[in-house]
Amino acid sequence: MKHATSIALDGLEPLLRDLRALDGLTERRRGVFYRRSAAFLHFHEDAAGFFGDVRLAPGWVRLPATSAADRRALVREVKAALRAG
Repeated sequence: MKHATSIALDGLEPLLRDLRALDGLTERRRGVFYRRSAAFLHFHEDAAGFFGDVRLAPGWVRLPATSAADRRALVREVKAALRAG
């Protein structure tokens, strides 16, 4: 599964805007978010759709990000992780 291209990220732009609005995340490159100094979230694409790799305890978790419901769930997981510290 390859990292999301710029064209793919165009399709995720509404999700990226929602993530940019969250306190505690810094977008170092388009679609690549850090929490403090550690990589926290980035996106992949393949024939099955879009996926976000999120650093949740104890490690990386791949979450679907193709549908609107997927994207809402991904934002909920990110917010919960940010609240948990």
